[in-house]
Amino acid sequence: MQKIYISELANYVGQEITIQGWLYNKRSSGKLRFLVLRDGSGYLQCVYFKGNVTPEIFDLSDKIGQESAIEVTGKVKAEPRAVGGYELDATHLNVLHETHDYPITPKDHGIEFLMDNRHLWLRSSRQVAIMRIRHRIVKAIRDFFDDRGFTLMDAPILTPAACEGTSTLFETEYFDLGKAYLTQSGQLYAEAGALALGKVYTFGPTFRAEKSKTRRHLTEFWMVEPEVAFADLNDDMDLAEEFLEYIVQTVLTDRAEELKTLERDTTKLQNVKRPFPRISYDEAVEILKKNGVEFEYGNDLGAADETIVSNQFDRPVMVHRYPSAIKAFYMKRDPENPNLALAVDVLAPEGYGEIIGGSQREDSLDLLLARIKEHNLPQKAFEWYLDLRRFGSVPHAGFGLGLERTVTWICGLDHLRETIPFPRMIYRNTP
Repeated sequence: MQKIYISELANYVGQEITIQGWLYNKRSSGKLRFLVLRDGSGYLQCVYFKGNVTPEIFDLSDKIGQESAIEVTGKVKAEPRAVGGYELDATHLNVLHETHDYPITPKDHGIEFLMDNRHLWLRSSRQVAIMRIRHRIVKAIRDFFDDRGFTLMDAPILTPAACEGTSTLFETEYFDLGKAYLTQSGQLYAEAGALALGKVYTFGPTFRAEKSKTRRHLTEFWMVEPEVAFADLNDDMDLAEEFLEYIVQTVLTDRAEELKTLERDTTKLQNVKRPFPRISYDEAVEILKKNGVEFEYGNDLGAADETIVSNQFDRPVMVHRYPSAIKAFYMKRDPENPNLALAVDVLAPEGYGEIIGGSQREDSLDLLLARIKEHNLPQKAFEWYLDLRRFGSVPHAGFGLGLERTVTWICGLDHLRETIPFPRMIYRNTP
């Protein structure tokens, strides 16, 4: 038997085929039984007419339970009203595995119940749509950098030191060598790669031990981090906006059906095109004050602050030159005002907050040593990183994009727990 997938049915209109999958839903109407089959590539309505099949098959089509594994034979026909645009005039039915009492029925369930059954919830049409969009975003990320001369460089997950202090790191004992940490960023290693290969990106899982319960936080998430030699903050911002435009417009083109399943208002995504507005931290503070927010200058922007600022624009906004005191040790200070860091955060519209954080890196050995001391970081653990300033140091810049936050925004979701197959949060590490 030739293996046919639902996504390929356009090639088999008028032909008799056999297709395998799972029973997603069913309904009856007199002498007709409608079985919706899913096979991972799509959905297909299989119609059993009492006069065209044996009594045994007609009865069986009514008895099998949701998520039973089945094999259906019939003739393919185009049907614009049917899910997926095609229908199967079914003549045979073979049950490969009969299922009853499937926990997730076509009704409303509480989020905790769904999260406890995440391994099954992934089969729902909504979750399938989100995973397909996530997959397309991942491919778009790789395509964007691969097509622009970047080299993928895999950074280690176990690291001897923190990028931004140890307070939000998962710590473990590493044999006889002391403590090691689950990485919170691949950036420092990407910098080493940029000085070897010019343009690199790391892409992998990262970990933050923040005790945060917001809809924007996971303890395990994926991040892509490009790094470019001979680049400054403006170059960094140019790359970030080109990157975001490419991702969003690619998803709009290639995952229109999935966005429709999610009932996403895509008109707001269509605005994600260059140029993006660029405002300084000082200008962002002025926006907050004009909107009645009592904001203390020198603080970082909170989630509510980011929402107010981003609501002033119809596309992502870049906020640059933050106070250096609230930024990481490796960020270069503005030569025109050492109290400011040459940093940028890109805030997504519609209240989705920061999705990119980046900066020009400090390329002076002496200044970087001073920053490490200011932040009370162990210099010994950073000697290899300091070597990048001892041998061939050049201006360089990069940023990090959180994959799950980006998927949340593009899909228009309320919480990013749905954007990763098995989310890890401070109150959940199962299934």
